[in-house]
Amino acid sequence: MTTAQELAPGLTVQNLPSRLDWSHYKLIAFDMDSTLINIECIDEIADAAGRKADVAAITEAAMRGEITDFKDSLRRRLALLKGVPVAHLEAVYEQRLRLNPGVETLITRCHAEGLKVLLVSGGFTFFAERLRQRLQIDWVRSNALEIQDGRLTGDLIQQSWGDICDGAMKRQTLLDLCSLMGISADQSIAVGDGANDLPMMGAAGLSVAYHAKPKVREQAQVAINQGGLDRLLEVLR
Repeated sequence: MTTAQELAPGLTVQNLPSRLDWSHYKLIAFDMDSTLINIECIDEIADAAGRKADVAAITEAAMRGEITDFKDSLRRRLALLKGVPVAHLEAVYEQRLRLNPGVETLITRCHAEGLKVLLVSGGFTFFAERLRQRLQIDWVRSNALEIQDGRLTGDLIQQSWGDICDGAMKRQTLLDLCSLMGISADQSIAVGDGANDLPMMGAAGLSVAYHAKPKVREQAQVAINQGGLDRLLEVLR
């Protein structure tokens, strides 16, 4: 792997593909937590249970790649959320969740250039589906929290594809959509910040790290370390 070069302050690139023109790309896939949005939703939900420190420590270790079994780490964190009222999820969305800088600008440009947009997340449909409507995202795949009597049970709902969207599922979702669209994986872009984003980033034609963990920055072709997600527009032409 070549040494990363600074294209501009806070924007590094390495091993860029030969095709960087918009017309080549047909699909862009985004992680959600800490990529499209400013928070890790599960950590903020845990605040209601007074367990944010415990949950956040597991989240951080998982995103750095120190916990390699994402499914196990998620189940451990979910168990700590048992009994949290749904009203707190609403409060997290309304009061704490913000789009990261440049998100709307980048997605608007992607739509204008004819790209389809995928949100694929190890986070939760409660937030992802709201973002789908807000940003006019074409496809969403994320984990569905089980709720009984207005409170979280600490479990997930089984979906047609499985119960937990981990790194392997993110990659498979990207590849499946490429197949559905009749395009090659080389015509896709993947954007993320954590270790569980690396499988899909490795499968895509262009990988983008956004304010990411060191392991992710090192492997991404584009690393946005300062500024907003719209800095990807400095790379594509």
